[in-house]
Amino acid sequence: MIGNVSSHTLCLYIRHPIMSAENHPSSYKTFLWISKAEAISYLLLLGIAMPLKYMMDMPLMVKYVGLAHGVLFMAYIGQLLFVSYKLKWNEIRIVLGFIASLLPFGPFAFEWLINKEKI
Repeated sequence: MIGNVSSHTLCLYIRHPIMSAENHPSSYKTFLWISKAEAISYLLLLGIAMPLKYMMDMPLMVKYVGLAHGVLFMAYIGQLLFVSYKLKWNEIRIVLGFIASLLPFGPFAFEWLINKEKI
């Protein structure tokens, strides 16, 4: 028993069918698309644009890739909150999704964890 909730009830809450992506496929697929685009833009920013700026004195690439990454980051956070509301994700999953957006390969790992239902 956890507080006033039994472990059986808690297990039912975690595995409730409304939490599955099959019930909201379009919003979940949109989230995955934005997640991949945001991760790729972050890798481009860190791996190509920043070295060009500081090693080759070409700052213009950071301006455009940084702008694209900023827009995609905001879209990722917005879609994360929307999907977490639709799929009734718990707070841990939402926080991990936000932390994943701050790490270069984080969104890929977060998607893998969601699909494996590790979190």
